[in-house]
Amino acid sequence: MKTKLKMIAMLLAPLVFLTACDKDDDEDENMDMQKSISLNFNNLAPSADDEKYEGWIITNEGPVSTGKFTVDADGNLSQTTFDVDAEKLDMATDFVLSVEPVPDNDPAPSSIKILGGAFSGSEAQLSVSHGAALGNDFANVGGEYILATPTTETTDDELSGIWFLDPSGGSPMATLELPELPSGWAYEGWAVVDGTPVTSGTFTMVDEADNSAPYSGSDGSGPPFPGEDYVMNAPSGLSFPTDLSGMTVVVSIEPSPDNSPKPFAFKPLVGMVPGDATDHQTYDMMSNVDASFPSGMVMKE
Repeated sequence: MKTKLKMIAMLLAPLVFLTACDKDDDEDENMDMQKSISLNFNNLAPSADDEKYEGWIITNEGPVSTGKFTVDADGNLSQTTFDVDAEKLDMATDFVLSVEPVPDNDPAPSSIKILGGAFSGSEAQLSVSHGAALGNDFANVGGEYILATPTTETTDDELSGIWFLDPSGGSPMATLELPELPSGWAYEGWAVVDGTPVTSGTFTMVDEADNSAPYSGSDGSGPPFPGEDYVMNAPSGLSFPTDLSGMTVVVSIEPSPDNSPKPFAFKPLVGMVPGDATDHQTYDMMSNVDASFPSGMVMKE
């Protein structure tokens, strides 16, 4: 019996060896089919609870997801390295970063693409100026605003409204210097009142009225420029009219449509209202691009 078992073991040994070799070959082949990319970002905003970031490589066959991740309050990514199909990665011409809803039932990229870059060898430098994102570096933004309440009859509340215009020439003139945005994006003005950002409305044209006036007075429409009088319908915790002296004024770039009542991460212009502000006096907005716009790099490994 022992002799028979020994003979059987000797016969089976080559089969075990061949099977093991086949398994190793399969694993090597699978590894050859995968490559990885590593991500590195600056100023990438923390993820909202109902959103995740998703990377995409762009090939002649269309976008291919490289995986989703979140960003914590300290700017740390939940994952920085992702496995990608080697053949598709070799074909990739560009990398794009999008913001996706949670849950996400659509396999395609969302319309909120915030960064992009073309591969040069194994590296892609990412910025908002890529054609898939905002398409502009916003290097030459600027503007002015005044405090005034043109939608009320009283002059006692003039420091409770903000308008992006210059009235000094007799006929009001637009003051915001902002590039045209691609489809799917809009500008939005904000007054940060006692720490709470309150919208002044979204707009795409700097010399036309914005799309809403939820807090303005009832004595007719305001001038045909972006702006708002904060004189009625105050949000919870605030009281209107108010005094914007010492507060902050912001112009942000928002996805359109926008499902969040808070400002988006892109804030190209910020202005600090002087503590001794006077009405109908122009005050400068300053570029906030370097502080609020993200950038990054993707490496093929």
